[in-house]
Amino acid sequence: MNKIRNYFSIITIGFSSFVFSQGSVAVSTYPQVADQQNLVRDITAEKALLSPKEQIEFNINKMFTDPVLRNANWGFVVYDPKTEKIVTAYNETAPLIPASTTKLLTTETAFSLLGTQYRWNTQLEYSGSIDVDGVLTGNLYIVGSGDPSLGGNRGGAAGYGDIVTQYLESIKEKGIKKITGDIIIQTAIFKENKKELPQNIVWLEQANYFLPVGTTKDIDPRNEKLIVSQSNNPFNQVKKYFYISPYANKLVYADKFEGSWVTTKVAEPPALLANKLRESLVKNKIAVTGKVTPKIVDKEPEPREILTTYKSPTLAEIVNYTNQRSDNGYAEALLKSNGFQKLGDQTLESGRLAVTEHLKSINFDSTGLNYVDGSGYSRAHTVTPISQVKFLASLMKSPYYKEYFESLPIAGQSGTLKHMFMLNSNGQIFAKTGTLNGVKCLAGYIKTRNNKTLVFSLLINKFSGSVNQVKDRMEQLLDPTLDL
Repeated sequence: MNKIRNYFSIITIGFSSFVFSQGSVAVSTYPQVADQQNLVRDITAEKALLSPKEQIEFNINKMFTDPVLRNANWGFVVYDPKTEKIVTAYNETAPLIPASTTKLLTTETAFSLLGTQYRWNTQLEYSGSIDVDGVLTGNLYIVGSGDPSLGGNRGGAAGYGDIVTQYLESIKEKGIKKITGDIIIQTAIFKENKKELPQNIVWLEQANYFLPVGTTKDIDPRNEKLIVSQSNNPFNQVKKYFYISPYANKLVYADKFEGSWVTTKVAEPPALLANKLRESLVKNKIAVTGKVTPKIVDKEPEPREILTTYKSPTLAEIVNYTNQRSDNGYAEALLKSNGFQKLGDQTLESGRLAVTEHLKSINFDSTGLNYVDGSGYSRAHTVTPISQVKFLASLMKSPYYKEYFESLPIAGQSGTLKHMFMLNSNGQIFAKTGTLNGVKCLAGYIKTRNNKTLVFSLLINKFSGSVNQVKDRMEQLLDPTLDL
């Protein structure tokens, strides 16, 4: 806790506290209109007497007797990324529930692992031959790559109906009128925009992507061959198995696979899409003899041709939607995608490990950190305000800072901040919100009137009163930061 200094006489502070208490303490119902009127009066009176830093610290003092916050557990810090020093703070090292500000960690990890322009492919292929009557003697394949937005119709993603229409048109253009085989759903890692293969899985190269074959568990290191240089890169050769060696921790390949078959859970195959495609084919009088069936492991993939490819929105677009709307579904899907892209496994545990390992690699201050899920929905999450601001400050030097910054709601203008900071801080605070029962949080960036960028975190747990009352206190505390 900071030592809050008294800059004025006891009479001045006592009088100001009395004014504040009359507006916020005296009535047990805490009327909202009275709160807002007193808020404006307080800000106006204090600005005439105090410097911005003194005003912030004075406001912190007032919170101790405020009925909404006096029994709360909360922490606050404003940090200057240029000097790497704390501007002002209270209880900044306390582990607190961050609610949806957790999405700051989940989405940044995705940017780091994949890059802002990464897109997931969901490809329609066919095997076999097509005769003059349009009969496909073979199978249809839907090959997915763990698209977290597939069929969601949100954040620029198409709905299932639109994807099925795209697939159906490509089938008709090929002249296919009957399918004698199955609609097979598979998971793959596409080479496009992919820096390296996920760990723990052995992959068989198939045209422009890799199919999961087995795990690296118990794999024989005697078969491993290092990829020495680009000129010696065998990616275009036939029947090669690729994986991250658990022995050398490098990408290697083998001519034969003698390890364990797939036991981890690879990315969810697009089963719903496959079933909707089959329904649409039947409605359009294109008969399908076989059934919809998954094939996770394919030791001997048959030759295929691509009919069409549905591409997801860019990761930047998906992250923008996730943070602007605080979409829990997308955040959890991104967490699983983080796990799959890093470890070849879509379990919650792998997602958490991918995020925490990444945070460790960038020297995130993990003191007090408990990362549980991708969205912050769990109350078991904890983080300290100081670790949040240092994390956000470090991102200002990252290659994806622009896209990350633009994904944050803007005070009074967009996303979950559209109806906060309507007056003094409108358009100058860019932050992720977080709300649970008894929890209200904000963490992000401040553009001051002097054109400085500051970083802040304000995490409030166990407050009394309404969320709107807490929002008023947040605004009162943060408004003076614009003049720092």
